Amino acid sequence: MTIDHSATSNFPAILASSVHDIKNSLSTLGALIAQLKEHYPEATPPEFRQVEFEANRMNNSLMQLLVLYKIDASLFSLNIDEYVATDILEEVLAQQSTLLALSPIQLNIAGDADLLCYCDQTLIVNAISTLVNNAQRYCKNKILISTYQEQNYTVFSIEDDGKGYPDNFIAFSPSQTTLLDLTSGNTGLGLFFVSVIAELHKVGNNCGYIQTDNQSQLGGARFRLFLP
Repeated sequence: MTIDHSATSNFPAILASSVHDIKNSLSTLGALIAQLKEHYPEATPPEFRQVEFEANRMNNSLMQLLVLYKIDASLFSLNIDEYVATDILEEVLAQQSTLLALSPIQLNIAGDADLLCYCDQTLIVNAISTLVNNAQRYCKNKILISTYQEQNYTVFSIEDDGKGYPDNFIAFSPSQTTLLDLTSGNTGLGLFFVSVIAELHKVGNNCGYIQTDNQSQLGGARFRLFLP
């Protein structure tokens, strides 16, 4: 069999188009779930939370794949503006409120109301939401997202009370392709995406970066996003 290399060279664009179609289907699914909850508010089974959680997680992953494709194809640019850092956390909390209302997990936010952040808000909210979703999977019942200033960086921290990161997720860097293991279920796509987005945020000689450790004040994993 002869392989048509002209067709395979278009595979990234075909994949991106397919991902976009799947995102549209997930949006339709989300709307249907919302309608069902409105029609049967008293009879909503607990499985609805799991369906919503997984649909939200899939949508975030697909969005990340699309952004990474656009970055690789030089079709992407950041939309940088000035934001109050705690407003970003409030937006994350608002997006998570429906799922949190159906679970015993307690999500708290903390930070200086005067702290400013220069970033692409849509991407940073998505990135933090993805990390909060991951924390919900592995925590016991507490998550803390906070923001503070450290030297010339605005820091966003996500901490939980779970078992912490496995060794191969500590000191993560984008060059760690060993994390992208499709057989384990923990591909590391979320960490890879956030690290790429962080590095796109630059001020002078400083660029954003991430740190992962198990020094959470809640006893579990801690993820920190540093933006200049």
